[in-house]
Amino acid sequence: MSVVALLLSAGVAHAGLYQFNLTGDYTASWQLDSNAEPDDASEGEGLVYWDTAGSFPGSIFGVIDLYFYNGEQNGGLELYDYYNDFTLVVVDGPQLYTGSEFAPTFLLGTFSLVDSFGSGTYTLTVTDLDAGPVDVPEPATGAMLAGGLALLYAARKRRRIQ
Repeated sequence: MSVVALLLSAGVAHAGLYQFNLTGDYTASWQLDSNAEPDDASEGEGLVYWDTAGSFPGSIFGVIDLYFYNGEQNGGLELYDYYNDFTLVVVDGPQLYTGSEFAPTFLLGTFSLVDSFGSGTYTLTVTDLDAGPVDVPEPATGAMLAGGLALLYAARKRRRIQ
């Protein structure tokens, strides 16, 4: 009965807001919806979000074109200032998304990246801003659950005997 109640109370998953922080030889930060559709994509190569707002030192209007590359293209990402026709940074590393380039799912965590054209090192941290703290049940809660199940089992067994 309680399993049915849980299934009926389950809701549709909502899009989260992801925070991206790039640190190292260049520092930048931006946010994207977890299910944001790319503005352009090429299967097996990567995807791009145009006019992404954030903190991008050196960008003329504070927006950049944000490229995420497929693992076959050395992974990583590129921050390109279209309006200034200037590449702020290109870094190689792991592929930062799963799924297809047309419907990516970004990976959460911390990733080490290296400069594609030099010796710079970077760290990208991706976090879900909508994720709240995970509730961890106290040991007493587990003990109460086990005790309740034991009582139900004993009551059921007692009925069968009578």
